Amino acid sequence: MGKLQNKIAVITGASSGIGLSIAESFVREGAHVVLFGRRQEALDAAQAAIGSNVTLVRGDVANSGDVDRLYAEASRLGPIDIVVANAGIVEVHPVTELTLDLYHRHFDTNVLGPLLTVQKALPHLRDGGSVILTGSILAAKAAKGYSLYSATKAAIRSFARSWALELRMRGIRVNVLTPGPIDTPIMDSQAAQLGVRGEEIRSTYAGMIPLGRLGKPEELASAALFLASDDSSFVTGISLEVDGGMAQV
Repeated sequence: MGKLQNKIAVITGASSGIGLSIAESFVREGAHVVLFGRRQEALDAAQAAIGSNVTLVRGDVANSGDVDRLYAEASRLGPIDIVVANAGIVEVHPVTELTLDLYHRHFDTNVLGPLLTVQKALPHLRDGGSVILTGSILAAKAAKGYSLYSATKAAIRSFARSWALELRMRGIRVNVLTPGPIDTPIMDSQAAQLGVRGEEIRSTYAGMIPLGRLGKPEELASAALFLASDDSSFVTGISLEVDGGMAQV
């Protein structure tokens, strides 16, 4: 029997990269996953890759009505056991180039999105459930051009501490899954913004990591499975760094 047998999990930003790997892992462990994302074609591809035990809902985490619709669909399956607030964006700009549009884009998706995702889940979330927020080591480590993104991820870390305290009486655990550089399509988009090749940015990041390589989405999925399952029954309010040691040594 899988570690998540018969559990229901909602995962935002689930159509590619880390979110998709988490969804695949959860289904292998017996869960039914509700995938939430903005692009229908990407959601369809994710469903095809995973196979059974998948429900798709298209929408934007920063849109309150879309998130209401997500939980209206998810709750038809039964009480929710796990929420993974994974949707996020990252754009690279120095402080001299930051605009109100960039600010709102980052904070709407990366901060308001997780807030709505968790807040609107609570009436449907079982007591004893697990909430996982996707953070970043840049919540605590500086990098040129990432000030907006870093600020949003610092907010995520703060959310987890506060919500773990507020939800303790329901036995709901709230933790942050904190990646370092992971080899996903986002790496290529960052390279394009910086005007370099994907191979170049990957090599640069690998040289900064004690283990000498980028992380794999499946390695984040394994950590998410730990936080979602009873294996972490006495774990709440933490940031679980999966970064090859980049922010640790």
